[in-house]
Amino acid sequence: MANMINGINVPFVPIVKPEHPVNKVQEGSSTFDSIFKTEFEKLKFSNHATKRLESRELELSTTDMDKLQNAVMRAEAKGSKDSLVMMNNRAFIVNIPNKTVITALDINKSSENIFTNIDSVVFAT
Repeated sequence: MANMINGINVPFVPIVKPEHPVNKVQEGSSTFDSIFKTEFEKLKFSNHATKRLESRELELSTTDMDKLQNAVMRAEAKGSKDSLVMMNNRAFIVNIPNKTVITALDINKSSENIFTNIDSVVFAT
């Protein structure tokens, strides 16, 4: 009797039994593809943006992050590339294809309110 793995004869005895948990994906568990897609879709912050958030003492709550993520998704749906996202007197420049916040500032404390190299403005609500 030949040993088979996936219909192929092999010259050894397979160690992993078909009922081994490694061979089964548990129902309701996340696959690599779904985890990867979820992580890939998350909004990221560039090193520059992280420093600006810290130095300007701008804090983002979970609700703020959800609003920002939603604004990015809306801008992406419209084909935007680099957007100015306005939320609660704060401005965020976001590279939409990479889902990366480039910089952030409090518009009440900014000396210059000029934004260049953007193709859209989104109001995060």
